[in-house]
Amino acid sequence: MVRLLVAPVIVLLMLLPATGECQEISGPDVRLLNNDMYVSFSLDLDGKQLQELKEGIDKELKLYVDLFRVWRGWPDEFVLGKLFNRKLRVDPIKREYVASTNDGAVIIEKRFRSPESLLAWALSVKDLKLTSIRELEPGRYFVRVTAEAKVRKIPVIGYFFFFLKETDFRISKDSAVLNIEAGR
Repeated sequence: MVRLLVAPVIVLLMLLPATGECQEISGPDVRLLNNDMYVSFSLDLDGKQLQELKEGIDKELKLYVDLFRVWRGWPDEFVLGKLFNRKLRVDPIKREYVASTNDGAVIIEKRFRSPESLLAWALSVKDLKLTSIRELEPGRYFVRVTAEAKVRKIPVIGYFFFFLKETDFRISKDSAVLNIEAGR
């Protein structure tokens, strides 16, 4: 009887993706200053991601910063969110390091002198003004930061092989819960 149960469990474990990813989000740190909510965080990539970037493989990152309201006995309520598309391009032959960010309204492109300075700028967000707390109802809130890296796009193949994964990694991390009181 035990042998009948062990074999399917082993097969299922072999089919599950490995969770040994080394990507990590530091933060998110949330500050309330002058009735505004500011968020800071950074992303650390694993060695494989860094090596691919240094070899000249372009990377596209999506950074989601979402505000949720905590409810007892109900799922957390999505209040608002911001999305940043970050594209990283390294040309090791020309020694050219370019990053661009797009928040839906403004596109910023920067050039760097080293891959380290490129990564320091592209993988961190400092004091992002998320919202004014005057616009929020009293309650308990938290910020969720999600980072996602897209796999290089292969035209047409994605339509036929829909079971192939489209993301290289996807990780999330929540901030501590904040109490927003009435009358602020």
